[in-house]
Amino acid sequence: MVSLWEIAIKAALGKLDAPEDLPERVEELGFELLAIAPKHAWRVRSLPHHHGDPFDRMLVAQAQLERLPIVTPDAAFDDYEVAVFWE
Repeated sequence: MVSLWEIAIKAALGKLDAPEDLPERVEELGFELLAIAPKHAWRVRSLPHHHGDPFDRMLVAQAQLERLPIVTPDAAFDDYEVAVFWE
């Protein structure tokens, strides 16, 4: 959900082109959407400030708590204790 939320904001600002039916496409491709839970929001407070982007910080919190990897080309994630797959 965090990634869709960020895409929605960037698309609304004209910074990114995204198809209108992106949420449906994501689900059709078989991705499971991870909701933002209170424990995820609370985890952000304890993360070191290696990265200032609130969306990326939430992704790190979720990845740590749910033991999930992050797929990104952003080297800023290297400084966190999270598995990263480079795409």
